[in-house]
Amino acid sequence: MLTAAALGSLYYAGMTLYDKTKTMSAGTARLSSLDKTLVGVYLDLIRSSDLRRPVNNDPTPKTFIVRPGDTVVQISQNLVAQGLVRDADLFRLYVRYSALDQNIQTGTFQLRANMDIPQLARSLQRGLAQETQITIPEGKRIEEIAELLKDQLGSNYSPDEFLRLARRANFSYAFLKDLPDGASLEGFLFPDTYRLPENPSAQDVILRMLDNYGGKIAPIIEQGKPKNLTVRQVLTLASIVEREAVVAAERPTIASVYFNRMKIGMALQADPTTQYALGYDPKQKTWWRVLTLDDLKYADPAGYNTYVNPDLPPGPIANPGLASIQAVLQPAQTRFLFFVASCNKDGTHKFAATFEEQRRNLCP
Repeated sequence: MLTAAALGSLYYAGMTLYDKTKTMSAGTARLSSLDKTLVGVYLDLIRSSDLRRPVNNDPTPKTFIVRPGDTVVQISQNLVAQGLVRDADLFRLYVRYSALDQNIQTGTFQLRANMDIPQLARSLQRGLAQETQITIPEGKRIEEIAELLKDQLGSNYSPDEFLRLARRANFSYAFLKDLPDGASLEGFLFPDTYRLPENPSAQDVILRMLDNYGGKIAPIIEQGKPKNLTVRQVLTLASIVEREAVVAAERPTIASVYFNRMKIGMALQADPTTQYALGYDPKQKTWWRVLTLDDLKYADPAGYNTYVNPDLPPGPIANPGLASIQAVLQPAQTRFLFFVASCNKDGTHKFAATFEEQRRNLCP
């Protein structure tokens, strides 16, 4: 009876302090010595199993961001919202008791639902967040990304595993649910600089890139895409613009050329689609070979060569950056149907509304 009464009193004291911490934020009054003793016993005897019980066994990393000015209250609520913690108040009480609340740093962290509260609290201390950085440029196809990652991440990283995962869009994201069977992640692996856990797996990398696409790009496309195009078709056009454009200012104009061609049923005849269809050239040691006239006649069974296939390719040919996506969402208003590289070889193009103008723009 005495033990039960003692535990009951302890539970009441713990809950009183539990409520008290709800009004505290980092930098306010700390727990008294007596309060801290009671909290320690409360956490050890009453809530130990809750502290050590993860939300679930899912090992998938989730990106968690602590922004400047975030309080422990906001951080604990965000942890609950992202499915990383069950009880925001318990997390807050633990970090108060452990004196970890003032050491939580701003930044991006990779957390998992199979981490318990002490593990999560420690992971949010910058000194314990071991990270590595990767950079993926715009306009790379998934095979190139796999090789870039190998160069940046070293021998512990598996490009074959990356390609196995990237060639099948079998991930639970809303923006992937309408893809056709067998579709790859081409176009959805958003080019950017990423901070990842030290020695990330191929899945860690892909999930981080898809999270980034979902946060930065998916809303923009959903709000701005033309009604006659799907999300994947927007990315397909953007990937062609990405491969064609050298000068950033020309992207909306290049996009307008392809829209104008589609309006009149004219084949896109985009060189990068033929390069994508032909794949890696071991002689030139590139995925984007210099094309010959015979190359343009390649009867690609997958339908990517737009010199043979008059329609849009079935999917993106690379992973476009934000500027090329925005160019497709807001193309320039022109009558241009043609463009060709200018003769001064500075990356700019000459544009034409008629074939006769195009002929005059060709270099001698």
